[in-house]
Amino acid sequence: MKKLRVGIIGATGMVGQRFIMLLSEHPYFEITALIAGPRSMGKSYREAVSGRWKMTAECPERIAEMKVISSEDIEGVKELVDFVFCAVNMPKDETKKLEEAYASAEIPVVSNNSANRWTPDVPMVIPEVNDAHLAVIPSQRKRLGTKKGFIAVKPNCSIQSYVGALAPLRKYGIREVVATTYQAISGAGKTFNEWPEMIDNLIPYIGGEEEKSEREPLRVFGDVKDGVIVPAEEPVITTQCLRVPVTDGHMAAVFVKFDNPPTKEQILDDWRSYEGKPQLLGLPSAPEHFLTYFEEDNRPQTGLDRDLYGGMGVSLGRLREDTVYDFKFVGLSHNTLRGAAGGAVLIAELLYREGYLTGEK
Repeated sequence: MKKLRVGIIGATGMVGQRFIMLLSEHPYFEITALIAGPRSMGKSYREAVSGRWKMTAECPERIAEMKVISSEDIEGVKELVDFVFCAVNMPKDETKKLEEAYASAEIPVVSNNSANRWTPDVPMVIPEVNDAHLAVIPSQRKRLGTKKGFIAVKPNCSIQSYVGALAPLRKYGIREVVATTYQAISGAGKTFNEWPEMIDNLIPYIGGEEEKSEREPLRVFGDVKDGVIVPAEEPVITTQCLRVPVTDGHMAAVFVKFDNPPTKEQILDDWRSYEGKPQLLGLPSAPEHFLTYFEEDNRPQTGLDRDLYGGMGVSLGRLREDTVYDFKFVGLSHNTLRGAAGGAVLIAELLYREGYLTGEK
């Protein structure tokens, strides 16, 4: 299988660093461009991230010696890559403009950013849940006037901990969902060394997070109609999002009300048997089991279970009947792997196998 050349926009940030670690020996993709803001242009990657490397493993030597390219040099990047990942830390309007500029230059963009999540013809994908949304890409290309270029995005990191668990239960008519998420500090791009105020502390507010958590699942559950994605109208979702003193891993406590309530055994069977296109295709980053249920009362635990299947599996536990809602459970996902860079890599693997990155579609 021919490897595609890939660039990383925002390569010096935490998510960009995670992309580097995931892609350094990837079977489908080879890193050929590290792209960042003008202040890093021309520096070796080692110089650009000096004092800012946040991964536990060292940067691969080949990558460390590569020169950083300015994100403004789109034509220069185009000569080096077949597509790019985008993980920039910029205002939303600037990010949207940048991603559309790359796509319009015939460079497909797989984005970790939120700027295009609500662009009607941009697929926002959890590959195991709504791979059918990739069907809007031809309409997006028509709007952009491109033959190859397009944008695909991944959803917010925190919803990964429970939306996958809800997906196989939609056949029972999910009416209402209450979710409280307990989110790691890496979700803010921080470590404890950089954010000592988080030690022995909890902050009951994350700007913009609750709005994303309540709206984005409806887009994931939506349908493709006339070349755009139409969000689902149900369920009604309300959330609270808290920052907790954990390095990695977002946990959710979830309450669900159904139109036609299933039994606990039916839910467990649905979770155990559920698989999506990544599992069917055997994609390199796909977990063997998308959803893993733990029978123990004290699982999943962030420290024990966030790295399940290389951080790409979703851990579930404590499913039980509720006195107000029908059922409640907890979910856990790794926020910088499944929820960020790993989720975007999985989308790219799916786009590759489905022909969107090779010009077959």
